[in-house]
Amino acid sequence: MGDDDLLRQAGLRVTAARLAIMRTVRDGDHLDVDAVYRRVHDRVGQVSLQAVYDSLHALHKAGLVRKIEPMGSPARYEARVGDNHHHLVCRRCGTVTDVDCVVGVAPCLEPADAAGYVVDEADVTFWGVCPSCQR
Repeated sequence: MGDDDLLRQAGLRVTAARLAIMRTVRDGDHLDVDAVYRRVHDRVGQVSLQAVYDSLHALHKAGLVRKIEPMGSPARYEARVGDNHHHLVCRRCGTVTDVDCVVGVAPCLEPADAAGYVVDEADVTFWGVCPSCQR
């Protein structure tokens, strides 16, 4: 299924900027908004930073991209959605790496006390130092 079909199914208008944003997020590696903006601008030319913010918000709300917000870092976006995977973040350079679900079945972790909630997702961030920064 193409990106234009995904946008239509989500009830979003198909625009050149949205298509470029989806491709950029998919081709990128946990990009922040500024990186998405620069790459989309290179692809389609005239696009405003606000349009990129608005489109990323709409795509995230529709479940077509995932927004992650590591502490002390700007929000990042990725195209890997719906599988409840987690992330490794380097404390030194900020590189973000996907890591599969810790147990294998969502929600991956069970809280000691769910306080009456029905848990359907866990958002785990592992922190450490990446191989490049260890050298």
